[in-house]
Parts: sequence; structure tokens; C-alpha cells
Amino acid sequence: MGTVLDSVGKLIAAYLSKEVPGYEPFTPSDPEHLRGVIEPGDVLLVEGNNRISGIIKYLTQSTWSHAALYVGPVEGAEEPDGEPHVLIEANIGEGVTSAPLSKYFPYHTRLCRPVGLSHEDRTTVCRYAINRIGFGYDTKNIVDLMRFLFPLPIPQRWRRRMIAIGSGDPTKIICSALIAQAFDAVRYPILPKITKAGSRAARREILHIRDSSLYMPRDFDISPYFEVVKPTIVHGFDYTALHWADKQKPLEEVAGTFSVFPETFCAPPLVPEAIDEETPVPAEEVIAPAQMVERVTVSEHFLLLKKIARYRPGRRARAREMAA
Repeated sequence: MGTVLDSVGKLIAAYLSKEVPGYEPFTPSDPEHLRGVIEPGDVLLVEGNNRISGIIKYLTQSTWSHAALYVGPVEGAEEPDGEPHVLIEANIGEGVTSAPLSKYFPYHTRLCRPVGLSHEDRTTVCRYAINRIGFGYDTKNIVDLMRFLFPLPIPQRWRRRMIAIGSGDPTKIICSALIAQAFDAVRYPILPKITKAGSRAARREILHIRDSSLYMPRDFDISPYFEVVKPTIVHGFDYTALHWADKQKPLEEVAGTFSVFPETFCAPPLVPEAIDEETPVPAEEVIAPAQMVERVTVSEHFLLLKKIARYRPGRRARAREMAA
């Protein structure tokens, strides 16, 4: 009987773990930015695309359906190409395993970081998760699996109970429960229940740790004790460096420093130069006073008024004019 239940459970787990075709993330993670920012103790939330992910999104009313803990390189675990395993996660049908960071490069992800966690506690959290590698979900208990085959309308108060797969056995861990237990080992809060007590003069808050099986991936996103780290902007972001497909990059005179005068042309001084009265003017350059007259010309339909100098002709010139 146990063999039959185990076989049926494996078939259901394989069905739920099968990816749905046509998935395309709206904003996939940037591999280089993510690899350069993530630190041990960070929680990586993933928008999955398999059948169980769609059900978890419905039950949690959230984008995130999976969570993994970044612990750094795991000794003895690497890909065939040599890439080390740096994530600890719990998957249905597989249990607690390690995985490389590149596994979730094609997916929409979010990075949540515990604030103020000491180096010793951070190491404890990572070591706790690493020591759980090999814990699995007993596929003989198909009751927990079968309820995900019928995504019927469920009251909100029961949704957290629905996601607690195998919560009765400490060796059966889902992704968010594993990470919650790791942080509980150092008493770091995620979403604790708060009870207010005391008199009017003095009130105190008592934090109660929730059961780890009731945590969801989205709880790390909405927790007030985790910081959301966005790899693309954490080290600075320059929007002017983006290249848009439907719009060319602004011209240099628009995007850069703009000057009304070309570089090859020297702008005239704003203040007129002072006249040097001490320098004598050569005698040959001195001309007789001229009589100013007005000459009117029409140029391109504009009336142009210009004053020119007219010199008085001498006697011989006047005689020639008279003779003419």
C-alpha cells in the first residue's frame, strides 16, 4: 500500500512541478547586477511558472510563488560547467536542495535583505539551511498534494493553512517554511504577532513567533524587517544612458552643453572697449569733416535707412560739373 501511495504521490508532484508554456517575465532580473549585489542571508523571491506556482499565487494573492536563501558557495555542490551552488531551496517532490544563481536568471525576482543582522547570526542562518539539505517531502502523504489539484474558491482565513504542505513532520519543509525556521534560529522577526499589554501609563509589545509552516514567500516582501534591494539601482542609475527602441538618443546640443556661439567663433564683448586717448593718430589718417546725408535703399522688401559721408567737392570739380 505504501508503494502505491508513493507512486501516486510522485505522479502528482511531477504534474504540479511541470512548467506552464508561454511564460515570459515582464521584468527579468539582470544577471550581472544580481550577482554583484546579493549577499549571504538574502532571500530571493521568484515568480515561478509551473502549476504549483499558479496555485500559490492564488492562495497568497501575490506575485511571488517561491523563495530561496542565498548562502554563498556550497561545498561539493556545483553544476557540470563548474558554477557553484549558492542557493538553498525546498521544492515539492524534491525536498531541500541547493541550486546555482543562474537557475532564476530568466525569471522575475526580488531581493529581500535582513537589516542589522550580525555576521555571526548571518552565518548561523546560512549554516542552518545548508544542514537541511536532503530533507524532503514524503510523497506517500498524497493528501497535501491532492488539495492543490482542485483550486476551488477558498476563504482567505484558510489560505495559509492550505499552503502549509507537510507541516506536521519536521522533515517535510516548503520553501518559505525552511527560510522562516533558519531566521527563527537566531530570533530574527519576519511577521511576528504583536500583543499589546500593560496599563495606560506603560504599554509594552510582546512578539510571538508564528508557526513556520504558515509563512508565505510574500511575507519576506511585506515584512518591515527586510529591506527590498533592487540590483539595477543600488549602485547608481543613469536614465540618460538608456537607449529606447522607439526614440533615438537626444542630439548633442540637446543632451549636452549648449552654446549659441560656435566654438570657432569668438563672441563679441558685452562691454565696448575703452578708447585710448593717449595714442596719437597719424597725420595721413586725418580726414576733413564730412557732411552726413541720408541714402534710402529697398532690399528684399525692407526699407533700409543708412547714413553715408558726402565730401564737398573742390572748385575744379564744381567747374567740371557745371560744364557737364
